[in-house]
Amino acid sequence: MYRIALIPGDGIGPEVTAAAREVVDATGVGIEWIECNAGAEEAERSGETLPEKVLQAIRSADAALKGPVGTPIGKGFQSVNVRLRRALDLYASLRPVKSLPGVPSRFEDVDLVIVRENTEGLYAGIENVVVPGVVESLKVVTERACTRIAAFAFAYARAHHRHKVTAVHKATVMALADGLFLNCAQQVARRYPHIDYEERTIDDVSMNLVLDPRAFDVLLLENLYGDIVSDLAAGLVGGLGVVPGANIGDGVAVYEAVHGSAPDIAGRGSANPTAVVLSAALMLEGLGEARAAERVRAAVERALARRETRTRDLGGDASTAQYVTALCAEIRA
Repeated sequence: MYRIALIPGDGIGPEVTAAAREVVDATGVGIEWIECNAGAEEAERSGETLPEKVLQAIRSADAALKGPVGTPIGKGFQSVNVRLRRALDLYASLRPVKSLPGVPSRFEDVDLVIVRENTEGLYAGIENVVVPGVVESLKVVTERACTRIAAFAFAYARAHHRHKVTAVHKATVMALADGLFLNCAQQVARRYPHIDYEERTIDDVSMNLVLDPRAFDVLLLENLYGDIVSDLAAGLVGGLGVVPGANIGDGVAVYEAVHGSAPDIAGRGSANPTAVVLSAALMLEGLGEARAAERVRAAVERALARRETRTRDLGGDASTAQYVTALCAEIRA
C-alpha cells in the first residue's frame, strides 16, 4: 500500500486530479490517498498558498500527485510551484515528450525527455538595482547542482534504455557559468560509456527541435533553458495538456501536469485530464509499478485514437467523465 499526497489545486485541478485518481485505482495498485490543498483557493481559506501541513504530507508520503494551482496576483504571494521546489529541494524537472495517436501535431513519432535543473541559474532570483535605470540579475551555477542533475539525466537514460544525452548550453557567451555546467556533465558522462554524449548550444537545439525533434533523446538543461525548451517540446506533440511532468528530489517527488488551472472551464465537465493521468503513470513508474504505468499509458493511447472517447479540446466528442470511463474500461479489459 502506497501513501500518496493528492493536491487537487485550483480551477480544473479538482476535476483532473479526481480523474487521475480514478484511473490509478482502476489499475489495482494499492493507494492510500491523502488529500491536502495549496493554491489560490487555499489562500482564501487559510491565508496561505502552501501551508506547512502540505509540505509535511508530501515528505511523509511515498509521492505526491498535484493538479494545477493558482497564485493570487498582487498580494505578495510567491509561486506555489517555486516554493515547493525550494522547500523540498526538488532539483530535477522531468518532462517526457511523446507523440500520441489522435492528437493533432506537426510530428508523429516524437519521443524525447527533457531533464531540467530546477534550483538555480537565473531563476535563483537574485536581482539588484545597481543605480537607477540599471538592474543586474545573477546567474548562480554550482558544481554540486550541475553534477547531480547530470547524474540524474544519465541514470534516467540508463534505466529507460535511452541512448544519448545532449547537454544544452551557451558557453560561447557564458564561458564560466555554462562552462562549469558542461564540465560537470562531461565528468558524469565518463561513468556511462555506453550512452552517447554530445553538447549543443541552446539556439542550435531550439532550431533543430522544430525541424526534426527525432534527432534528440534526452536533453539536459539548466533552469532557464529547460523551462523554455520543455514547453517548446510540448508544443511539438499537441501542447501542455497532453504532456506529463515531475519534480524530483532525493527521496521525494511531486508528479504534476504543467498546464494552467483554466478557471474559465472549471466545472463544465469538459477538462482534458490527460496530462495529469500521464503524470500519474509516471508516478506509478517511480514507485516501481512499471506494469501498471504501462497499462495506463496504453489506455490513454487507445482512448485518444477514437473520436468518441477523445475530449473535445482534441477534436473528440467525449466529456471528462466519458473519457475517464473509457480509460478505466481499457485498463480493466
